[in-house]
Amino acid sequence: MTGITKRCVRTARSSVFLLTAIWCVSSAAFAEDFKIALITSTTGAFEVYAKQAQIGLQLGLEYATQGTMKVNGRPIVVIQKDDQLKPDRARALIEESFQDDKADIAVGSTSSATTLAMMPVAEELKKPLVVDVAGADSITGDKWNRYVVRTGRTVGQEAVASASLLARKDTFVAVLAQDYVFGRESAQVFKSAATKAGATVVAEEFLPINTTDFTGVAQRVFDALKDRPGKKILWVNWVGTSPIAKINAMDPARYGIELATTAAPLQGMAAYKGIPNLMGVTPYYYEVIKNIENEWLVAEHKKRFNSPPDVGTAFAFDAALAIVNAVIKSGGSDSEKLVAAFEGMSFEGSTGQLTIRKENHQALHDFYGVTYTTVPGVEWAVPKLIKAFGGDELNSVLNSIAKSK
Repeated sequence: MTGITKRCVRTARSSVFLLTAIWCVSSAAFAEDFKIALITSTTGAFEVYAKQAQIGLQLGLEYATQGTMKVNGRPIVVIQKDDQLKPDRARALIEESFQDDKADIAVGSTSSATTLAMMPVAEELKKPLVVDVAGADSITGDKWNRYVVRTGRTVGQEAVASASLLARKDTFVAVLAQDYVFGRESAQVFKSAATKAGATVVAEEFLPINTTDFTGVAQRVFDALKDRPGKKILWVNWVGTSPIAKINAMDPARYGIELATTAAPLQGMAAYKGIPNLMGVTPYYYEVIKNIENEWLVAEHKKRFNSPPDVGTAFAFDAALAIVNAVIKSGGSDSEKLVAAFEGMSFEGSTGQLTIRKENHQALHDFYGVTYTTVPGVEWAVPKLIKAFGGDELNSVLNSIAKSK
């Protein structure tokens, strides 16, 4: 910009070229938009996470640009698209975003299945895809390509943290998860980590995402656990509306079975109220993380929406911070320079300290072991911190599991 201005000033010294000088200054003032395509699963079972991602990305961009919504002098434009939880549609949308809308970068998606469908397009078109919410390990594992950057957590990180919290010698665990890539990958890592910690996984059950009747599966799990000595736990890993309240209503406590869970949106945690001894891990709860970024996010979210931010909001907020950092560091929107800018990036986000690994572009996330308590006047069960698990610590366990295969 400085070079352009100097050339324009020199041109303006000649009255003959005054018109040229005016045009030059005007063209410099109207910088090209920096376009972000946000692809979410707004229609379907993951709608709540999609809406959180939309809010979180917007707030994160505002925070990172100090309210200007400009980066390197370029106005930021967010183009929103709904993949409807359909992988084929997600693939078409990201192609449309890059080729027709001329997006510089894409963010998404809410579902691991739709995200995996988009990734080959990012590689083919050599454009960055930042994954905020989707958690399947394969995204930054065996399906990964160098144009994919994930600022959100992985199911592996969450599963290892869960096993670290729950698994001990003489502990028997059953797993209930959804029958798609997120649920199966999570169960696989959890089983490996729990076994490594001395526990025994006695049953694994996988059900369709839209399942509403859990009577049969609950009874099978109860039968697998009830006669085991020692501690007995049913670990429920479910995205969307958790079945944990329905299962608790079937009284697993009569068999000495305790329930455990994973992160859920605030409205999902309403189902956790009144469940005895319920434990789990989460990468985010608005009252747990203490830093400037989260304080701003909480205050701004409450001001605009009269409610605290949720976990998906925080993931997208952090993705926005990483994107703005990468654009500033790279100096523009060149894809190769953007990808290089993400590698090794370390920054403070709303979920805590994040470092994006150069090897696979996966952010290391801290997790928090919590117990869920019922607090009068609060609509959801409130997580109370038991123990924090560092991102480096979890990554070390994941590497150990990978080497043992």
